[in-house]
Amino acid sequence: MTLHQERIGQGPPLLLIHGLGGSVRSWDTILEPLSRSRELIVIDMPGHGRSPPVPGRQTISAYADALTQFIEAEHLGAIDLVGSSVGARLVLELSRRGVGRHCVALDPGGFWRGWETKFFQSTIAASIRLVRGLQPVMPFLSRHAATRTLLLAQLSARPWALAPDTVLTEMRTFAATTVFDEMVHELATGPLQEGAVHTPGRVMIGWGRKDRLLFPRQAGRAQAAFPNAELRWFDRSGHFPHWDQPREAVQAILETTS
Repeated sequence: MTLHQERIGQGPPLLLIHGLGGSVRSWDTILEPLSRSRELIVIDMPGHGRSPPVPGRQTISAYADALTQFIEAEHLGAIDLVGSSVGARLVLELSRRGVGRHCVALDPGGFWRGWETKFFQSTIAASIRLVRGLQPVMPFLSRHAATRTLLLAQLSARPWALAPDTVLTEMRTFAATTVFDEMVHELATGPLQEGAVHTPGRVMIGWGRKDRLLFPRQAGRAQAAFPNAELRWFDRSGHFPHWDQPREAVQAILETTS
């Protein structure tokens, strides 16, 4: 299938895969510094942004198949992978399958247990309903620090400090993602993420210590599934280190994929 992509920068290629409800714009906070030394290939996941959904169910397996086909069709070979949230789970799945080279997974899903699964499903479902209902006033809400904080308290440790344009763009794409509800259901009811002892390259699992969606305790399970991975903490970050600690995120990405 054809996935929408944007390319920026020069150097060894680096594939960036955003999270649920996001788009290529989800990475805007770190594209400029990364592009100084890498060619960035930033895609819209299937069913997100300008990419069509996969046929049938919107599962991790189907998305990983689509990404593998994209990498093969673009002749990207052993490309380095960076993912966030669902995108982080996808780059781990690709690495488990032997696709790509070095891998950076920022707060990946699929390592929840028990009530954490229901918490993820119910809070995300409630949040997207609210975001859809607030679309007419979203430009106003995104301009003010107090309302940015209310909108993104679960996803960011410092939502008041985020750029209004970043917040507005993300809230727009969240609401416009037609596969959002189906994918939440598939994530919550589908299999957990499998691990691997051997991967094509280095694996770094990054986690925000203030992640209020995928709790930090899940990081230990992720590292146990990928025992050769480096676990790196972002002390002042929520679910998206590339938003809350962009300089540290860039450093971690470049160190792992150099």
